[in-house]
Amino acid sequence: MTGRLSGIERATAVQAAIGAFADEFVALRRDLHRHPELAFEEHRTSAIVAEFLARWGYEVTAGIGGTGVVGTLRRGNGLRHLGLRADMDALPIIEATGLPWASRQTGAMHACGHDGHTAILLAAARHLAESGDFNGALTVIFQPAEEIGAGARRMIGEGLFERFPCDAVFGLHNWPGLANGRFAVIDGPAMAAVDKALVTVCGKGGHGAAPHETVDPVVASAHVITALQSIVARNVDPLDAGVVTVGAIHGGSASNVIPDSVEMKLTLRSFRPEVRALLEARVPALVRAQAESFGATAEVTYQRGFPAVVNRPGDAEIVRSVVAESHGVAAIAGDFRPRTASEDFAFFLEERPGAFIFVGNGDSAPLHSPAYDFNDANLIPAATVWVRLAESFLS
Repeated sequence: MTGRLSGIERATAVQAAIGAFADEFVALRRDLHRHPELAFEEHRTSAIVAEFLARWGYEVTAGIGGTGVVGTLRRGNGLRHLGLRADMDALPIIEATGLPWASRQTGAMHACGHDGHTAILLAAARHLAESGDFNGALTVIFQPAEEIGAGARRMIGEGLFERFPCDAVFGLHNWPGLANGRFAVIDGPAMAAVDKALVTVCGKGGHGAAPHETVDPVVASAHVITALQSIVARNVDPLDAGVVTVGAIHGGSASNVIPDSVEMKLTLRSFRPEVRALLEARVPALVRAQAESFGATAEVTYQRGFPAVVNRPGDAEIVRSVVAESHGVAAIAGDFRPRTASEDFAFFLEERPGAFIFVGNGDSAPLHSPAYDFNDANLIPAATVWVRLAESFLS
């Protein structure tokens, strides 16, 4: 045991120890990158994770949430129980990096860094198994299908927290544009809730030369799109945030034919439950009213995705203390603002306290880009934070 070391000394020792085998996990990360697997298809990745965890002495449960893997490690007689989560799935993107470890799976790519998240947690799990100084129970959660917003819900639905009780659960995500070696932890809402809507504006088609004989759904849709922007501008409190984006619109096939209908697809983002509920009420009402003003009708299918990622301030402060101890106060990005992107880790935080951490990926291509790659320089610093968080929480 190394309890006689100060926190800073312990963090330095942990970082040095992880650094000694970091090359193995860089190689593992690149291997996972070569072999990306889409949501609920992470069979190879899950098998690798389970094999490593079992080798290091974890109690391993595979198959929870489809392809999810959970490892549990107990030390001493402590009653506290901590969960650490990494996501494993890739995206249906054709890679364009040209790197030696580029995807060998046509149409699939680790364009969001989940290969890196998995390698980080595995590196931390190995160190905690071999040298961890804690008293309690540690659960490492390797989650499938984050990209489609289904993995967390499925794991929870299959009894994740009943089978593996956690007093708190933490997750992380790399973030391009945030300098490598820096960490950001936000009090309260950190990432937005995401919902979507499918809108079909129905009119009466006809010849483009005789618009007076038609009910033009294209013109009605144009006014619907413009009017939708008034919801955030005039219905949402200016001190809150909301996003209403029409990301796709399809209607017609010829320049001289007015179609019978136009279809639009929307994404809706918000941080507060009140704003989320307001968008859910106002979008269908405004769409229908605007369409009817042109003599058309509108069908709206509104589908809730996942909620906002909301960090508990006390747990966010624990992370900041660990980062400051491990890497210095300058490693904390105090000016980092909430992101309107979304994460299904939100479902974990609805069930248990905890926090979500952003890890700088440096000046890389953006997430979900064919040119993106995870920055391997993240491995040692982020794994050190996981280790010291576990040791601090379970002390």
